[in-house]
Amino acid sequence: MNRAKFGPAGNCDSYSKTHKSSLDAPKWLADMGLDCYEYQCGKGVNIREQTAAALGVLAREAGISLSLHAPYFINLANPDPEALSKTTRYIVSACRAASWMGAGRVVIHSGALMKRSRAEAMAIARPSLLHVLQACDEAGFGEIALCPETMGKINQLGDLDEVLDLCTLDARLIPCIDFGHLYARSLGADEGAEACVRMLDRVQEVLGEERARVFHSHFSHIEYTKGGEKCHRTFAEDGGFGPDWAPLAAEIVRRDWAPTFICESAGTQAEDALAMKKTWLALRGES
Repeated sequence: MNRAKFGPAGNCDSYSKTHKSSLDAPKWLADMGLDCYEYQCGKGVNIREQTAAALGVLAREAGISLSLHAPYFINLANPDPEALSKTTRYIVSACRAASWMGAGRVVIHSGALMKRSRAEAMAIARPSLLHVLQACDEAGFGEIALCPETMGKINQLGDLDEVLDLCTLDARLIPCIDFGHLYARSLGADEGAEACVRMLDRVQEVLGEERARVFHSHFSHIEYTKGGEKCHRTFAEDGGFGPDWAPLAAEIVRRDWAPTFICESAGTQAEDALAMKKTWLALRGES
């Protein structure tokens, strides 16, 4: 049976009020009924090997799948050799921490345009990503899937087609499709049943069903401006923030796909991940 997975990005507010260590997170999430957890290294990879290994053991015992978000500073579209060296170090260090904890996926940002055309930025990003993959292989982390993420601001590299294009470079690359980001950078256009069908069809067309059906994903409601993403919101907030989860959930159920959905709501990511899972279960006819 194909099963999507649901969990939070990092620790939600309700968890942080009662727990000081992420080591308690796997059991806490499993007791809620969730399936996965994305460890956050956005500001740098600072976790120690002993802690990461302990987290991995506890996650396996609780049945929680782990992924890891690499530092935000990554920019595959910067042509400066020193910048590429830094980007490579960030990603290799993220893979090292992921290996310690047994996380199979590392989410990476694609980069910024830096006043270049989108085609010029992609022409830089493609060989940069190949360089990063070679460095990860040489460091012994070839088994970890890198997940280029769709980005929320219009002036960032990382619309859906750009991320899918990057993922054609190597079969181990899995797209991290952030539907909130796509909604924001489209100024609200990428929402609803028709948009979900179009986007998922595109993923399958470019990558094939085998990779498409297990894509990685971030999801949250997003507030946006004319430049795209402004900030993450929660499911409970008023204000008409999107995108709506139900059409995407219905399309995933219809296709019988098994993605990993990481919720990035602002402070209620575990609770909102559970709401997402309950909707998915109801659409499958399960309680």
